[in-house]
Amino acid sequence: MKKQLQQTDIRILLGRGCLIIIGISFLLFLYRYNQIEKISLYETEGREFAKAKVVKVIQDNEEKNGIYIGNQIVLLEVKSGKWKGMEMEAFGSSGFLFGTHCSAGKNVIALISESEGEFAVSVYSTDREWAIYAMAGAFVLILIAIGGKKGLYSVVGLAFTALCVLFLFLPMIYRGNSPILSALLVVAVTTVATMYLIGGMTKKSLAAVAGTIGGVMISVLFAFLFSRMSEITGWNVPDIEDLIYIRDQTDIQVGQLLFAGILIAALGAVMDVAMSISSTIEEISLQRPELSARELFISGMHVGKDMMGTMSNTLILAFAGGSVNTLVFLYAYHYQYLQIINMYSVGIELIRGIASSIGVILTVPITSLIAAWGHAHS
Repeated sequence: MKKQLQQTDIRILLGRGCLIIIGISFLLFLYRYNQIEKISLYETEGREFAKAKVVKVIQDNEEKNGIYIGNQIVLLEVKSGKWKGMEMEAFGSSGFLFGTHCSAGKNVIALISESEGEFAVSVYSTDREWAIYAMAGAFVLILIAIGGKKGLYSVVGLAFTALCVLFLFLPMIYRGNSPILSALLVVAVTTVATMYLIGGMTKKSLAAVAGTIGGVMISVLFAFLFSRMSEITGWNVPDIEDLIYIRDQTDIQVGQLLFAGILIAALGAVMDVAMSISSTIEEISLQRPELSARELFISGMHVGKDMMGTMSNTLILAFAGGSVNTLVFLYAYHYQYLQIINMYSVGIELIRGIASSIGVILTVPITSLIAAWGHAHS
């Protein structure tokens, strides 16, 4: 018995050692892969964003009725970057997208341009870096506090997913690789890593991985089908003029970005459904080992049917929430039905929401079938 325990400990240590080696190798690969010489799309020489603090307001732009008109002139103390410690006069506006209304002591981001010793300085925005990190920190702490060890693993999985999107997916696209194939690779890698962290290398995790990959592939297939039927392509997206300019300067395949985005967007919901179904079937199998594959499959489908409506609602509402400005615009201007239903922006959002929801729905039978077969034949 003692010898068996020692062998088990050795296998665990070897497994962890292999994971550490794989992890370090992957990070080194990402580092090397991101050594890209990017093409400069606009001139940035002598231009820098820096943290600054408003020392005083030299000229305000607030009228007696409380409306801000024109620019403020403020004195800033630069807190970071090349010109740290210097005091500079800056223009500031109170726009909705750029600038902010300044007051003495406020922390802001300054845009500093220098040419032959002359400076042009403007207030770009409020310094909200601390607020972003505070929100992220609160999310992580709550996740760990409620989820415990599983919550910690979820944080690691989330960090790994973000790492893959930022340092694998985007560089692959920039290098001219197919955005759809790049998205499929990232989906596969992040799914395997996340499922392993949550459930280990078990039948439950393997079934969830297979269900997730199958679900997201179905999503993009339906998105492609709907795009052909509606004659909406990746070239009908907003800001296409800017994307065409980027395409002309780089090797990015702009036309596939829409479908790659659908793959990435569907991943979270599909992964959630796949793991929930797989975990349910495993738990039923442990409690009732005499059940056949057919009975386990039916149980998984019963649970999945309850999830279909809520997860599909989640996706549709998420896409609707992201398009609420467009919806308000259409409602306020009282667009006609035929005008609305044939707008590119509406069609694109419908393709995203419906294709992703179909992927979620079909993940249920795929995962149920694989998990039921695996546990019934164990």
